[in-house]
Amino acid sequence: MYKSFSMELAGRTLTVDVGRVAKQASGAVLMHYGDTVVLSTATASDKPRDGIDFFPLSVEYEEKLYAVGKIPGGFNKREGKASENSVLTSRVIDRPMRPLFPKDYRNDVTLDNIVMSVDQDCSPELTAMLGSAISTCISDIPFDGPCASTQIGLVNGELVVNPTQSQKQESDMALTVASTREKVIMIEAGANEVPEDTMIEAIFKAHQMNQEIIKFIDTIVAECGKPKHTYTSCAVPEELFAAIREVVTPEEMEVAVFTDEKQVREENIRKITDKLQEAFADKEEWLEVLGEAVYQYQKKTVRKMILKDHKRPDGRAMDQIRPLAAEIDMLPRVHGSAMFTRGQTQILNICTLAPLSESQRLDGIDDMETSKRYMHHYNFPSFSVGETRPSRGPGRREIGHGALAERALVPVLPSVEEFPYAIRTVSETMESNGSTSQASICSSSMSLMAAGVPIKSAVAGISCGLVTGDTDDDYIVLTDIQGLEDFFGDMDFKVGGTHKGITAIQMDIKIHGLTRPIIEEAIRTTRQARLYILDEVMAKAIKEPRKEVGQYAPKIDQISIDPQKIGDVVGKQGKVINKIIEETGVKIDISDDGSVSVCGTDQTMIDRAVNIIKSIVTDIEAGQIMTGKVVRIMNFGAFVELSPNKDGMVHISKLSEKRVAKVEDVVNIGDVVTVKVMEVDKMGRINLSMKPTDLTAKAEESKEEKETKETKTAE
Repeated sequence: MYKSFSMELAGRTLTVDVGRVAKQASGAVLMHYGDTVVLSTATASDKPRDGIDFFPLSVEYEEKLYAVGKIPGGFNKREGKASENSVLTSRVIDRPMRPLFPKDYRNDVTLDNIVMSVDQDCSPELTAMLGSAISTCISDIPFDGPCASTQIGLVNGELVVNPTQSQKQESDMALTVASTREKVIMIEAGANEVPEDTMIEAIFKAHQMNQEIIKFIDTIVAECGKPKHTYTSCAVPEELFAAIREVVTPEEMEVAVFTDEKQVREENIRKITDKLQEAFADKEEWLEVLGEAVYQYQKKTVRKMILKDHKRPDGRAMDQIRPLAAEIDMLPRVHGSAMFTRGQTQILNICTLAPLSESQRLDGIDDMETSKRYMHHYNFPSFSVGETRPSRGPGRREIGHGALAERALVPVLPSVEEFPYAIRTVSETMESNGSTSQASICSSSMSLMAAGVPIKSAVAGISCGLVTGDTDDDYIVLTDIQGLEDFFGDMDFKVGGTHKGITAIQMDIKIHGLTRPIIEEAIRTTRQARLYILDEVMAKAIKEPRKEVGQYAPKIDQISIDPQKIGDVVGKQGKVINKIIEETGVKIDISDDGSVSVCGTDQTMIDRAVNIIKSIVTDIEAGQIMTGKVVRIMNFGAFVELSPNKDGMVHISKLSEKRVAKVEDVVNIGDVVTVKVMEVDKMGRINLSMKPTDLTAKAEESKEEKETKETKTAE
């Protein structure tokens, strides 16, 4: 039966249609927020997938270009590979919902969101987040919801709920918060160095708004919710745990996992697993889940030691950072490079500079951005964790980590006017044992400075973890978590920022939410660690951006010309501009507003190209002294090219003070000569002189003009 539900959300109407479309899905809603329309569905398989030890959840966010009245580019003319925004939105939907499914659930679940119409003032990403939560809640899929999401902006110092497009353009914050009934379950933020107190206030303003949305979802579930289906539990049998403890005591497991060497720990666990396989050789049903059982045994051991004994696997104090190191200029021919090491996590970042024409074009459903000049890419090869697998290009994790580091650094980048370059940084993971995304922020910041990018401030990133007990006030926050603490802990709270404030947050958790005291402590802890990294490690490697770009980086000069004279610079079929490029070897980009960028590695050639362009767009007047090349000789004189589309003539009588019998006695084709403009006649013909007396007269005149100006200035 078709039913429709509505509520007012930040001044716009949110409407949820149930039973209107996609009735064969386990749960489906057609979401309307303003004129934004998203179809959200939730579907589960009948049986668990065999041979896996994880919950197989797939989240899709499909951007249909018809939603904004576009036909896809390219030959195929249909949507293809998911855009970066689609991948990031899928991840931000996944993160708050995954912890709310049963831990022993192994049925395949797909949450699909199709963006069908876009109102730029009503975020389709937010609409999809709400749609996924509602469709799952009303379905028969086991789910401990509901959860709700809200976006917060910071416009002129005021917090704004679900900002419109114009407000987003002015906002100093882009925050998304997901909540359950009592707690915050996901945080994602980009910010312009926002103070910690302001960020905390924004998080809990969103949390408060989420409670209103959850009440709305409850009314929908009460009328349309299906009974949850039963499922085959894939939990490890308790009798297996009891048997394992008889073979491997808790003390033995503590010795195995508590070491600061990842490889040593993995070898210890391998030996324990071999021992258990031998002990249970006749128990085939136990062998099938032995790997999961050993994992759970490690997890319980680590959590107990941290929470009860305040002992971390590598022996560090709860607020202690692993050994740190930073260096720059590892690669001699790149434009900038830096390496940042934190324990067994190591990132080498490379910065590349290029003309603005190399900026990335964006073809998506968001009208706010059609291109971006800063790109951060993150790579995670298998050797970084001592494994072997073929490289298949970046996955969702790599795209997400790259976007997080990019978001952290964008607020400190110089403006296009200050630094007219496209910028790409690439983080190559050399070694990984937790928080590579935050090491990427540190190494990227240093490589940008090494490349001569005048960033406003250095940015550092750090992650903290969490282990919780049976009550809300029984917990431990861990600074700088390594891989083991991430796997077995409850939270990965990543924060990037400067001395001034936060530039990025990403929070992943495995429990049903965080209380305010935990979030406040996590933000305070990451600030202390971030400042230590900035001052004691990064600043010692490179304190500030270099004053100039490197030897091998392109140099760029920018000038402005009259937009009406762009055609003169380009020439018919591009002949003029192509000739300049051929002669100087530079790259020239011209904007519709008359901004001209000249890019090259040889400053002399850049200057020459700029001078040629200036000569083209500058009106030639009598009295000017110019330099040009002799391009044609006639009996009566020589023609000198003053610019690619302007020639002037030096009559034979104006070649010298003395009588000249033959033009070739003074000049030849290809000679570069200095001339004075004597006259520009009514037909636009330019008459020149090479006589020293004419050139000297101009020089003396210039000297007199200079003295006159100096006198007026003094007066």
